[in-house]
Amino acid sequence: MESKMERMSSSVQSWVEDHKLATIGGVWATAVGASVAYSRRRAPQRATSLRLIHARMHAQALTLAVLGGAALMHYYGKNSSGKKRGDDLDYDFYSQLPAATDADGKENERWSW
Repeated sequence: MESKMERMSSSVQSWVEDHKLATIGGVWATAVGASVAYSRRRAPQRATSLRLIHARMHAQALTLAVLGGAALMHYYGKNSSGKKRGDDLDYDFYSQLPAATDADGKENERWSW
């Protein structure tokens, strides 16, 4: 039986999977706020514009790390099934094209250059 913490963890993970961009935006905004608050407490004499520049740099670095993690999660999440499914491909477009050869084997004029 799953514990409450495991259910909450899987719930959060599924929400993050469904809302990737909102999660990344939230991480960025949180990083900017935390960096500004930290620099304001640590170096109050620093100019506000300089604080914002540093906060943005810190947030961008963290966002790149989160994007890298999301890319790895996406890659390994798709490949963890062990096989690539051929039914994921959409062949409907190709089924609507005319045949490359006629019934007697001659090349169709639409396909010749």
